[in-house]
Amino acid sequence: MSAAASAPAADPMSSRLKESLSGASARVEEVLDCLLARHPDQPETIRKAMRYSIFAGGKRLRPMLVAEAARACGRQGRDIFLCAAALEMIHTYSLIHDDLPAMDDDDLRRGRPTCHKVYGEAMAILAGDGLLTLAFEAAALAAAKAGLDGPQTAELIRAVARGAGTQGMVGGQVADLESEGRLRQGAPRARGLGSTLSFIHLHKTAALIVASVEAGAILARAPRAERAALSRYGRALGLAFQIADDILDVVGDKKKLGKKGSDRDNGKLTFVSLYGLEGARRRAERMSRQARRALAPFGAKASVLADLADYVIARDR
Repeated sequence: MSAAASAPAADPMSSRLKESLSGASARVEEVLDCLLARHPDQPETIRKAMRYSIFAGGKRLRPMLVAEAARACGRQGRDIFLCAAALEMIHTYSLIHDDLPAMDDDDLRRGRPTCHKVYGEAMAILAGDGLLTLAFEAAALAAAKAGLDGPQTAELIRAVARGAGTQGMVGGQVADLESEGRLRQGAPRARGLGSTLSFIHLHKTAALIVASVEAGAILARAPRAERAALSRYGRALGLAFQIADDILDVVGDKKKLGKKGSDRDNGKLTFVSLYGLEGARRRAERMSRQARRALAPFGAKASVLADLADYVIARDR
């Protein structure tokens, strides 16, 4: 084997993105640890189930987005990571519930048994509920510590709730469930699937990413134009991220991905099943470029966010 053939693949993550993710992960985990110890009178079983899932690993992408969006708008501080923790708890609650037998019925998450496999279905549902509600307590604390006034606090809570609820992630999950198997049902049932697929992932995946960058902008008291630019970035980034996930579901290493099954096995509507691998790759690249263009008003202050737009379509997990 030649030296070139045996050389390891270049790391698609830039050093500044790696540093930002590492820093955000460390800081948000400190905050999460404090938040989960905040109410010592809660039942120990639910605390353990919540901790099992929230500390199961992961990139901590959404906390980093909150922090980097705030930085792009000129603000840093511990209150940012309280809100970042809120977004990570909402993301983790959604994973717990997605893995349940009534949803995606997954046994593994990030290479470990899923929450319901360890604690049972009822406790997993409650652990998700606990993380979701604690997230709003954390967001409210973040607003108070940042000195936001009443309308600004309400706008922060509204942005997070909209990203998580039926107008966002939950609504996308409903559309995803209702679309299962439609490709197998022939042309009449398959019409309009492109718009359905975009709707699913603008809501299921991109909405919480948008909420993350909006939260950072609100905490920084950014003007509307900057917040709108970050929202455009979040939508494009979310689609690029999901398309890359769909591609990895087909060509990725299941050990690296920490999962066993595939969306294809479950009859899921994906960008690969609808457009093929090459078509999906082209769409991912286009979304990545759109995300980068949306950051133009911020210049070098958004360099990490720009690096992320490149990384999400080059990653292998």
